[in-house]
Amino acid sequence: MTTTTGPTAAVRRATDAPPLITEADLPPARHFIDGKFVDGSTQQAIDVVDPSTENVIARIPEATVEDIDSAVAAAVSAKEQWALRVPKDRSEVLHAVADRLAEHTDLLVRLESANTGKPLAVSRDDVAMTIDTFRFMAGAVRATTSLAAGDYAEDHLSVILREPLGVVGVITPWNYPLLMAAWKIAPILAAGNTLVIKPSEQTPLTTLKFAELVADLLPPGVVNVVNGYGAVAGARLAEHPDVDMIALTGSVNSGRAVARAAADTLKRVHLELGGKAPVVVFEDADLAATASSLRTGSFWNSGQECGAACRVLVHESVAERFVEQLVGEVRSLVVGEPTSGEDVEVGPMVSKAHFERVTGYLERAKAEGVRVATGGGALDGPGYFVAPTVLVDVPEGAEVAREEIFGPVVTVETFADEEEAVRRANDVPLGLSASVWTENARRSHDIAARLDFGTVWVNSHLVLAGEVPWGGFKGSGYGRDLSIYALDDYSRTKHVMHNHGR
Repeated sequence: MTTTTGPTAAVRRATDAPPLITEADLPPARHFIDGKFVDGSTQQAIDVVDPSTENVIARIPEATVEDIDSAVAAAVSAKEQWALRVPKDRSEVLHAVADRLAEHTDLLVRLESANTGKPLAVSRDDVAMTIDTFRFMAGAVRATTSLAAGDYAEDHLSVILREPLGVVGVITPWNYPLLMAAWKIAPILAAGNTLVIKPSEQTPLTTLKFAELVADLLPPGVVNVVNGYGAVAGARLAEHPDVDMIALTGSVNSGRAVARAAADTLKRVHLELGGKAPVVVFEDADLAATASSLRTGSFWNSGQECGAACRVLVHESVAERFVEQLVGEVRSLVVGEPTSGEDVEVGPMVSKAHFERVTGYLERAKAEGVRVATGGGALDGPGYFVAPTVLVDVPEGAEVAREEIFGPVVTVETFADEEEAVRRANDVPLGLSASVWTENARRSHDIAARLDFGTVWVNSHLVLAGEVPWGGFKGSGYGRDLSIYALDDYSRTKHVMHNHGR
């Protein structure tokens, strides 16, 4: 097997391409509260950086507790009237939102790639699923089901009501700024709630642009956007006594902090946290097809994906052949700035801090004797680029095999039999997603049932649909995004019992 000790990719640069965005494309650099853009309560601002070039492209206000309190007050004021709307009315608003986003697809794609460094293909997929999420929830809210009304105690008619929770606080991550906002906003609004969302301070632009685009479609106060850091703005949202639920997509540490802050008010908590997805490849798998699928499953969004296929467990009898196939795929990945071509597949890490985190994992792994099959380090700047990497000879329990690296890095381990494969796949603190690769149908059903992960794919990885739930077990949190299960999460049930005895 051929291996290399350093990065093999080169960053494709845009030499004469026009910039992705102009000043006119940017949203107002302010908070969005009670239906309008407003200044922050202080002059403190946060730089928004293009990770492909390291240039500052905007400056947004840094929220204080007072800013969060203002946004929550607006959401509280709007919640009664929004909750009283019948499902058909809320559905029509969500369809209008989807239509408005569809009209501005190109702008949203360019803005997302400028802020995150995503390849244009990834941003297009994000915007398309954002629109689909609003369309799905617009339909789903008109067809919710629950226990049929009936007499379950003699002479007493039971009716189950589904009610909004009230005000939901939302904290979204930097890896999918617009899409993760949609995964929260659409079901929250469909269920009849109002909300305050705090996007990541690193990638707020498409969330602010969303607010700008749909401001005339929503009553004031129904959706509020406040910029800022988690330690201040996020913490205040989580602890605020007038916030009925806090929903976060983010890191495990962020989830712990939010759950602790929410505890005093006993508000509901919805956490979609990290993942460390095992990819269990059996000896009868189609190795070429598996390696080809991991080109996307492992490196989509530059591996900055909580469901990424980042930890391969392959049967020892086919390990060498599989690694050769995988390395061939990874070496042919196109790394570059989003403006450098439609075929770019891998972009930069989102920030300098995250770039240093990912390269730190690689340096420690090499120092511990893990072998680099391809990639293995940073690529020349500017920009926060890391070479697509495959690490082999990874011992059981190694840091890179247990902790979420969240970059373009795949580790490869081997196993001897099914029992070992299942044990080692489950032996991580996170439980978001996994995949099984085999041509044996009985085995695929059995192994999938034994894997302790919220989503298990068979002979594919990272395929999502609005109709099916997304969420994890163990340290990956609780609650479900997408599907009718998300509507359940953002609703409460009330039992009303009528004595009709005569």
